[in-house]
Amino acid sequence: MQERDFFENENKKETVTIKCAGCGANMVFDPETQMLKCPHCATVTDFEKSSKVLELDILSAFENAEVWKDDSSVYRCENCGAVVVLKVGETATGCPYCGTAHVVKSTELAGLKPNAVIPFTVTKETALENSKTWAKKKLFAPTKFKNNLHAEDFRGVYQPSFTFDSQTETIYQARLGTRHTRVVGSGKNRRTETYIVWRTVSGVYSDFFDDVLINADTAYSQSVLNKISPFDNGAIKTYDSEYLTGFMAKRSDRKIEDCWQDAKVCMDQAIKQRVLSRYHYHVVDYFRATTNHSNVTYKYVLLPLYLLNYRYNKKNYSVHVNGNTAKVVGKTPVSALRVLGVVGAVIGMIAIIGLISYFFA
Repeated sequence: MQERDFFENENKKETVTIKCAGCGANMVFDPETQMLKCPHCATVTDFEKSSKVLELDILSAFENAEVWKDDSSVYRCENCGAVVVLKVGETATGCPYCGTAHVVKSTELAGLKPNAVIPFTVTKETALENSKTWAKKKLFAPTKFKNNLHAEDFRGVYQPSFTFDSQTETIYQARLGTRHTRVVGSGKNRRTETYIVWRTVSGVYSDFFDDVLINADTAYSQSVLNKISPFDNGAIKTYDSEYLTGFMAKRSDRKIEDCWQDAKVCMDQAIKQRVLSRYHYHVVDYFRATTNHSNVTYKYVLLPLYLLNYRYNKKNYSVHVNGNTAKVVGKTPVSALRVLGVVGAVIGMIAIIGLISYFFA
């Protein structure tokens, strides 16, 4: 049985970190084995896991939701203000969002507690290799950038998000137009003109939305989350603090009410597309809809990401790796020399083609 090192917090309640039975070092969660592993002597130990993640009624979140308690320790970055959560007993060595080492212990409350997690299944080494492959495809990225991707620069962080389920019923009305052509006039004035035939459509549309993913962190872009998605929902587990061992977790700083409003906007957009796909049309004059939501549930899910921050010519760039699928997104610096080289090569090719056409035409 693993040795446990107990601590007491300000409220004199017992908390725990897990020590290696072999050498006494702190155990960390290992993406390959899905167990706790000692980074020093490679001893592994398992912990209880559950895939039965509950869908929570959204009204309960509005009124009274469970919060982080004694299994978490909160740190704030003095540079960018990001608030990260670690398992009690661990220390933040650097901010995963801006890369600064100025991360200090905070006394503020950690906020709403997650009820689900998609564990890391991708190792830091795999994240590095995929990032190198991704960087090589960036034609204008500086060689220095491509050669300075290192595993130790990647920080594993669980990104907070909400998923929403909802049964919807939409009453809609739209005015749709189809383009037609006709020949008018005679003689020299004979011509073809285009006109639109309008019609009004209406009806009731029902649909069920499952796991609409909304970012719960103001410092992270929804568009980046959309790009790095999807995550394998089949890998989702009931939240347990053991998954955080050796990683950071960003605290949600968005109200669930605001995230739910964003989810409804996403559903409205999808409903409009799905309703209009039923009809043949070329242009839309208007689309009006009223949607009722019922049986609305949510999960507060921690998503696994590897983040790398890179500074080049006094500008910050970031690389994001999906810790579940290894998908890579991000921005790279642009080398002016590489751009000039490519432009010069293109101009040279055009000149050569022009000369060949001139002499052999």
